[in-house]
Amino acid sequence: MRLLFLGDIVGRTGRQMVKDHLPRLRREMGLTTVLANGENASGGLGISAKSAMELRRAGVDVLTTGNHVWKFPDIRPVLAGEPWILRPANYPAGAPGRGCGVFSLGEGLPELAVMNLQGRTFMDPVDCPFATAEGLLASIPSGALVVVDMHAEATSEKRALAHMLRGRVQAVVGTHTHVQTNDACVLDGVTGYISDLGMCGPEDSCLGMDNDVILRKFQTCLPQRFELAKGPCMLNGVVIELDRGKCLSIVPWQYREHKEEP
Repeated sequence: MRLLFLGDIVGRTGRQMVKDHLPRLRREMGLTTVLANGENASGGLGISAKSAMELRRAGVDVLTTGNHVWKFPDIRPVLAGEPWILRPANYPAGAPGRGCGVFSLGEGLPELAVMNLQGRTFMDPVDCPFATAEGLLASIPSGALVVVDMHAEATSEKRALAHMLRGRVQAVVGTHTHVQTNDACVLDGVTGYISDLGMCGPEDSCLGMDNDVILRKFQTCLPQRFELAKGPCMLNGVVIELDRGKCLSIVPWQYREHKEEP
């Protein structure tokens, strides 16, 4: 089985990049399924119902999210009614939606369980992601493959979760910080890990946003209106190979737009 997990999709241009290239990439790469974090898909912050449906139609099988998922109120009924879009499981009881889903990959293939968690270091004080992961793991059907999106700021918190789950899940991937890391590895011959998948959006940017705007914020310490960067885009993520309950490989993956010179 070959999975592609895309990092945070940023804004309209990130969505367009997915729509333009993912259908072809699915065929060319022989992908069994595609997962993506979509919490920044609308304007670079949050995800609307329309954006979620666009990504679904483009070929994303499962969407995970994070701390910005609540910005657009119209996403709440989608979270409550659609099993293919997840929000972090460790939000308090009563939050709409679910944080874990079990999906069929086709005849003869094991089920895929996708778990979405959110860290607490330098982030909102949500429920404990470690205790939540243990509880969810106990409820997942036997034989299902398990992939975890740990949406967190601190690399140490992501790595600690992977350490707790090593040998018991097939992959733990980090999202939220938008910069693809160089630490992909397979733990105990079972669990693929990477601290951050990177992002899908404008390549020449500060995490998808206009460089000058972000620079002014750092230089002046004054509030700025964030603007999406322009120019060629990229897709970042990992390709995960799974077989017989083990991660065979987890490889950082990038796809860049190439514009012809005038």
